[in-house]
Amino acid sequence: MMIRVVLLCFFFTIPTVFSDEESTIYEILQANGLPLGIFPKGVKDFRFNGETGRFLVYLNHSCDAKYETELHYNVNITGTVGYGEISELSGILAKDLFLWFPVKGIRVDVPGSGLIVFDVGVVRKQYSLSLFETPRDCVAVRGENKVQSSVLPLYQVDQTLGRDVV
Repeated sequence: MMIRVVLLCFFFTIPTVFSDEESTIYEILQANGLPLGIFPKGVKDFRFNGETGRFLVYLNHSCDAKYETELHYNVNITGTVGYGEISELSGILAKDLFLWFPVKGIRVDVPGSGLIVFDVGVVRKQYSLSLFETPRDCVAVRGENKVQSSVLPLYQVDQTLGRDVV
């Protein structure tokens, strides 16, 4: 009898871990109170750690998707998912007034409010949650021609000579 109690306790304390064989990234978003359309169509593969919430999404190619604003998705997107939010996000840029801003986090405001909030560092942009109900088509982007507003590199280091190049 004691062994059964110990086994039951063990099974109830194991954290839920999704793997790409059991669930899709869209199911993981939905289980965490997030809309499916945060990521576009074309997810090739993903990795998810159910204990930490860390994820890595692989797309077929870098692409742009049109919502109320335009979003750019890199080939690899990383972050940490929690209930109603994604933090430590990298790999998504949002366009505002001709500039591209890195999206650092996404959260569903108050679940009943119908709003989703994108943290782009300096400001938070609110959108209707209904815009993100389904994954959008994403138009492939050939080169990485996005200018990020946060830091504009003024020079780069020439790796062969070790000198700064303007």
